Amino acid sequence: MSTSVVLPNANIPLLKVKIPFPVASSKLVGNFCNYESIGNRTFCLKALSSPKAVVANDSTQLGILIMKLGVANAKATLNIYNEMIKKPSSPQLLKVLYYCVEAYKYASLSFEMVSSELVEGLQAANYDVTVIDLEITNCEKELLDAKLQEPWLLTGNRFMHYYIAVGCQITSILQLEKPNEYEAKHIKGISVDNNVEFFYVVR
Repeated sequence: MSTSVVLPNANIPLLKVKIPFPVASSKLVGNFCNYESIGNRTFCLKALSSPKAVVANDSTQLGILIMKLGVANAKATLNIYNEMIKKPSSPQLLKVLYYCVEAYKYASLSFEMVSSELVEGLQAANYDVTVIDLEITNCEKELLDAKLQEPWLLTGNRFMHYYIAVGCQITSILQLEKPNEYEAKHIKGISVDNNVEFFYVVR
């Protein structure tokens, strides 16, 4: 898709990224955010600065919280796209927006699914988080081709990549901590924002 589009006449508020009220980080959170693969340590510490993160006793509890934060942020960005769709716009713009709506619906459902997988079984958790990145990246490509580079959309996509990187790291840690619950043939690395490396399962 390479058509130019015209933004609808709408005063859509900037994306409000859901980051908990900051409190002192726990040792578990501090150690986790030090992993090089996360890339943005400042974001990690802020995102995991809620009381629930501080009292997390192990990686599983922390992982479930991370997935819930991923769901919340996916839904926040999804709301922005849905608000834009309600306004008068060109067919080209609507096509792009609907594409990204589906990507963020997928992201929200996937984070919810992985939250359950962390308790019920780790076999697919890391892979399922990674696939979200492909969906969001494709959304970004559609926006770029349509020359739709609005700040609130770019912010939503960027923060989604951060949560994906954090989610992939916690699932990788859990796979090492609970090897009997993890079955995979190969593990490869991919990048987010050109500098965040994380892992996914190839089945």
